[in-house]
Amino acid sequence: MTKDIEVTGTHKDYHDPPPAAFFDTAELGKWSFYRALIAEFVATLLFLYITVLTVIGYKSQIDPKAGGDQCGGVGILGIAWAFGGMIFVLVYCTAGISGGHINPAVTFGLLLARKVSLIRAVLYMVAQSLGAIAGVGLVKAFQSAYYVR
Repeated sequence: MTKDIEVTGTHKDYHDPPPAAFFDTAELGKWSFYRALIAEFVATLLFLYITVLTVIGYKSQIDPKAGGDQCGGVGILGIAWAFGGMIFVLVYCTAGISGGHINPAVTFGLLLARKVSLIRAVLYMVAQSLGAIAGVGLVKAFQSAYYVR
């Protein structure tokens, strides 16, 4: 008295977009492409700036030479929340503009999956790397006292 189930094919309740062209030079003439590059640069800059400052702040709060104690600061969990919260907010803010990659490894994975073109992937990774350098440079510029020791 069992029911026979006949599977004729797979049915998806979604549609995958077609693969992106591997080399699409038409993107270079669109403002939305450059806006996406700016979004990736700024998002990566903000991510590194906030998270590195969180780690530096934690280290300075528990430093006994600076009058801190081992129970002070945000703790390891606070650092994890800072990293996770920043990724959440930045991906949410940039998902509609650039896809919210923020990390060159994510962009490279999407290139391998053919979801972004080679030109977009390379320029995203350049913008993300420059944003990371600028973010850490801002930390060093504004918090240079922590680098003197």
